[in-house]
Amino acid sequence: MSEPASQPPRRGRPGYDQETVLRRAVELFNRQGYDGTSMGDLAKELGFTKSAIYHHVDSKSHLLEQALDVALDELTAVIEAARDMSGGTAYLRLRTAVRQSVEVLVAQQPAVTLLLRVRGNSPVELEALRRRRWIDAQLAELVQAAVDEGALRADVAPDLVSRLLFGMVNSLVEWYRPDGVVDATVLSDAITTIAFDGLNAP
Repeated sequence: MSEPASQPPRRGRPGYDQETVLRRAVELFNRQGYDGTSMGDLAKELGFTKSAIYHHVDSKSHLLEQALDVALDELTAVIEAARDMSGGTAYLRLRTAVRQSVEVLVAQQPAVTLLLRVRGNSPVELEALRRRRWIDAQLAELVQAAVDEGALRADVAPDLVSRLLFGMVNSLVEWYRPDGVVDATVLSDAITTIAFDGLNAP
């Protein structure tokens, strides 16, 4: 009988998979600031020795890139899905994008929090900012399309509307708590209603 195929070595300390390592790193970055967190701090947080941390983590910047990609990939998917919706009005596509952006923030709050604190201090952060600008531009296009079809008021610039909409969504990182009294579905309903009732064309 042939020997069973050997399994590839599992990275990370026993009891830690890569997802858990990333989650703990993001928590630490949010607590101390990315620039204020050293690899020694991360090793201590994970229970590794300082010399052993590089056997488990490629680099601090790689962890940052992974964390930012979690938020950016999901937000990008929301915008692309809304933009490519068939059979719906631009107004409906825009409402859908805002609603689902709230859902992403609730589901990935630590990663989105980290994304919102990026200032462009490294190539990884500059790329994240580039992707955020693309999302902003796509949302502004959805706003303009909704204005053009007469569903939204035309006296506020679309790029300003998109910034205000995302500003409302992004403010959730400051006060929303997953274990709090506000249900995520209720929250997304409330934000969408408040935002769009005030933007509807008279």
